[in-house]
Amino acid sequence: MNTTPATSLAQGLSPAHLRFLEQLFPGEGLLTDPTQMAVYGADSSRRSAMPWAVVRPRTEEQVIELLKWAQAERMPLVPRLRGTGMSGGAVPAFGGVVVSTLWLNRVLDIDGDDFCAEVEPGVITAEFQALTQKQKLFYPPDPASLKISTLGGNVSTCAGGMRAVKYGVTRDYVLGVRAVLPGGRVVDAGGRTHKNVVGLDLTRLFVGSCGTLGIFTKLTLKLLPLPEGSATVLAAFGSLSEALNGARGVFRAGILPTAMEFLDAKACWGISQIKDVPWPQETTKAVLVLKVDGSKAALAAELSRLEAALAPAHPLCLLKGLGAAEEEPLWELRRLVSPASFHLGPDKLGEDVAVPRGKTVEAVEGFQAIGAEHGIHVVCYGHLGDGNTHVNIVYDASDPDQSARAKKCKEAVFKLTLSLGGTLSGEHGTGITKGPYVSWQLGEEERRLMAGIKDVFDPLGILNPGKGWV
Repeated sequence: MNTTPATSLAQGLSPAHLRFLEQLFPGEGLLTDPTQMAVYGADSSRRSAMPWAVVRPRTEEQVIELLKWAQAERMPLVPRLRGTGMSGGAVPAFGGVVVSTLWLNRVLDIDGDDFCAEVEPGVITAEFQALTQKQKLFYPPDPASLKISTLGGNVSTCAGGMRAVKYGVTRDYVLGVRAVLPGGRVVDAGGRTHKNVVGLDLTRLFVGSCGTLGIFTKLTLKLLPLPEGSATVLAAFGSLSEALNGARGVFRAGILPTAMEFLDAKACWGISQIKDVPWPQETTKAVLVLKVDGSKAALAAELSRLEAALAPAHPLCLLKGLGAAEEEPLWELRRLVSPASFHLGPDKLGEDVAVPRGKTVEAVEGFQAIGAEHGIHVVCYGHLGDGNTHVNIVYDASDPDQSARAKKCKEAVFKLTLSLGGTLSGEHGTGITKGPYVSWQLGEEERRLMAGIKDVFDPLGILNPGKGWV
């Protein structure tokens, strides 16, 4: 098993290294100017490090030659797309050449008979969804960053999104992966069939691997028929428990929403600071936003069912939207929660823990109590339907005391999550922000097995070193 630390890999680039990269990536394909490279060293985690160089392949052949060279030179490579990840997974924190595959951005095929598509990794998620919808097809994964994030990045991180409660996450829509491994080996895992039980499931192994196993050059994605329409309900409640009881009522009524989101009191307050809100500000302590989809003929009835299911929880107000024009103002409020949290402080630790669905009330109430105990603002919101809660710990990083209390708060949130049978990350991954805590969740034997798998794909540890299961 490879146990070589990242620091024993190549240290910087020699003149010979630069000559090779200049030949393989002519013109704008290679960046070495720090002012140009800086953006490639950061992601949405707000962590950053300067790359040794940035390469931007246009062809799979370039990726193959790069991986052959990197293996021979023990050169660390950090795969990257749009950098929308929240855990520092694309940050070259341990050195190396950043490999941006944004120029591999073709939609190769959308097939309404096979209900699948073939794409390169740099395709923007929302643009791909728009193309499929023109053919009455549907690609459900909808991470918050879908307007700017890429399909390759979504697959690399196994992105989730608000529709996960009904449709699942990215892994549920990846039928096949073509990837280049260190040494230039090319692997074709999976294919266009919707069922395949021949051999081990290498496709799912790549999904969520965060660039530690190979570099994608093609993805085969599963598609569904496009629903005719959708409808949304926003309901405000006088307490968190009433809101969560309302959510239980929806499931007990036999309704499976497309999305079920919640906002706690601090999230609601933050949104009210940047936009007029429809709920009573003084008495609202939690808000639910739910979406259903299906045939247009059935949606009005679905809205009535939702209203009846929520009624026993005594909503303070209930707004309904039928169709995109009426729904969009309700979902805009949900999308504002992350920027709105900065009205409580200039900095935040954005965590995305998940617990079993039945433990959500206990978890959120516990997170809020942890914030109160440490004197730190804790904002909770997220995907209630699958137990995935975003916990924003808001503080002032320029104050050493607040920084220390924020870290203690984060660790207490992690400990409570694990005590409830949860996970430290539902969709952001571990990267560098959660790497030090992976051993809290994964035992020594589990980490040993994962390291062994990594060793098979990447025996010298050159792909995204220091990330994953440290």
